Amino acid sequence: MMRRLLPALLLLPALTGCGGDSAGADGKLSVVTAFYPLQFVSERVGGDAVSVSTLTKPGAEPHDVELTARQVGEVSGAGVIVYLGGFQPAVDDAVKQNGGDRALDATTAVETLSAQEADDHAGEGDAHAEEEHGGTDPHVWLDPVRLAAIADKVAERLGKADPAHAADFTARAATLRAELTALDGEYRAGLANCARRELVTSHTAFGYLANRYDLAQIGITGIDPETEPSPQRLAAVAAEAKEHGTTTIFFETLVSPKVAETIAKEVGAKTAVLDPIEGLTDDSADYFSVMRANLTALKLGLECS
Repeated sequence: MMRRLLPALLLLPALTGCGGDSAGADGKLSVVTAFYPLQFVSERVGGDAVSVSTLTKPGAEPHDVELTARQVGEVSGAGVIVYLGGFQPAVDDAVKQNGGDRALDATTAVETLSAQEADDHAGEGDAHAEEEHGGTDPHVWLDPVRLAAIADKVAERLGKADPAHAADFTARAATLRAELTALDGEYRAGLANCARRELVTSHTAFGYLANRYDLAQIGITGIDPETEPSPQRLAAVAAEAKEHGTTTIFFETLVSPKVAETIAKEVGAKTAVLDPIEGLTDDSADYFSVMRANLTALKLGLECS
């Protein structure tokens, strides 16, 4: 009996602590976000009128995050929940069961790409990713233009929950859009003239970035970075890299670089970090600083002038 009651007992303090009140202890609108990019946008748009938390701890790999009873309680008690449908199954389940009409699925603000479209040289790993993730590439935030559209949608949703600050939310979203538009211009200029346009990555996370800036992504693994690539996939990526004269294999911050290093060694290339910005480990960094570091890495790796 106690074993059956334990999950409910653990959940009860979190739920009663929130009490379904949209305001936090400080009186601000309580906003729960699924992971860092949505936290960043919500904080920038909400400003000092909101209290923002995230369900994915800094430095954690967000794809397979599991929620505690307290986090489920946070979802139940939030004034607004901002998540990315299809990206984190545990978050999807919590929103479905406890989110009601307070939840905003950020994918509704943008046109999404299929996993196949994300990799111009798709193979077995990407077919597996399509099966696991419903065929959609979730990494929309790596396109500044799409992220600006998400910011506008967040402002709209926050304004609905807190009409007194709606004009402020709209103004902050416009400011963020201007900054993201400037970042888009930096990418367009920086990647306009490159020796090669094939982007070999350890994880197929950069499809939206590649699509926006006319690059061709070649992923070693699929959408889920934990998927092990088959020997056939490794051989195919190595062959593509050799064919295009690839000099840099990119790996990401939250996943082991061993597979990327194996490919790099085989083709005589070096490795470099390309951050998918799924979670930050450096408190001094933010979305813009990491995106600009990515641009620098891309310009070096693709030999852009």
